[in-house]
Amino acid sequence: MLGFYHPKTWKEKGLWWTLGLFLITYLIVVLALGLYWSNEPDTFDVSENAKLKAEETKTSIVPGFTTTATLINVANTLLDKPGGYLSNDVTPPGVYLDNIPEWEFGVLVQIRDMARTFRNDFSRSQSQSTEDKDLIIAEPHFNFDSESWLFPPTETEYRTSIKALDRYLLRLSDPKQMNAQFYARADNLRDWLAQVEKRLGSLSQRLSASVGQENLNLGLAGDSSAQQSTPTPSQQYTKTPWTQIDNVFYEARGQSWALLHFLKAVETDFAPVLDKKNARISLQQIIRELESTQQTIWSPMILNGNGFGFVTNHSLIMASYLSRANAAVIDLRRLLEQG
Repeated sequence: MLGFYHPKTWKEKGLWWTLGLFLITYLIVVLALGLYWSNEPDTFDVSENAKLKAEETKTSIVPGFTTTATLINVANTLLDKPGGYLSNDVTPPGVYLDNIPEWEFGVLVQIRDMARTFRNDFSRSQSQSTEDKDLIIAEPHFNFDSESWLFPPTETEYRTSIKALDRYLLRLSDPKQMNAQFYARADNLRDWLAQVEKRLGSLSQRLSASVGQENLNLGLAGDSSAQQSTPTPSQQYTKTPWTQIDNVFYEARGQSWALLHFLKAVETDFAPVLDKKNARISLQQIIRELESTQQTIWSPMILNGNGFGFVTNHSLIMASYLSRANAAVIDLRRLLEQG
């Protein structure tokens, strides 16, 4: 086989044979890289990650350390997984891949939500308090265009956010730096879970639309005086185009992957709050449902069977897990609201 790549063989076989050899070799390499880059990253232990981060920075683990370290590692994984960050690629094989870029966008949505929560809630004692100087940098840079290839590339902006979070983490664990705080309060956790609830609800609806469904308009339900800007039909049929079914599925899988880690980190940092409300078991139920979304996909493609048909429907299975997780989030928020 190696003899095919010897200059003597090229000379004997001629120009067209040599060009064909290089074309076939190129296609094989691109295909192999594409298959390798399409593997989703494994989950990681958030507690072990926090310990390693504390050892690396020579600091101690304080309330908020685990959640901050988890956010940093999730963002690093987004950029440094096999193939790197693919959503802004303009060359093969990244430009031909669509499942992993959708997975990346799902992870990015949860990173953005968590960074916003850090800036607005976790790091502030009250609504009139000053925002943290590093989180002011981290949050907007994560909201930079996810598909910018150059001037500047997306990766540069996201690494700026990661560096800002690293500085915040160092100040957070330094007892002399009292201007960096993480407030593990029930109301802060409840506000973040409200965002999680909306994300999971939206994903469940989009996944369920893979088979098409008639939806009633509930926009003004429960308020007789409510108004909306433009009239909409009382019923509306929604169905995801078949070309978008796998995109929605992998976006949901990416959001679930990131959210799974954040919830495990929150279980550590908000442990006293959860135990006081006897709510830890509710959080663990959410985690269990999200762990189910990360099972290995044995099918070479995302199947879209119809209802109780002969072929399975991966989107409906994912929607089932996320709906149960969403129901558990609602229950957890109610527990946290109780005195």
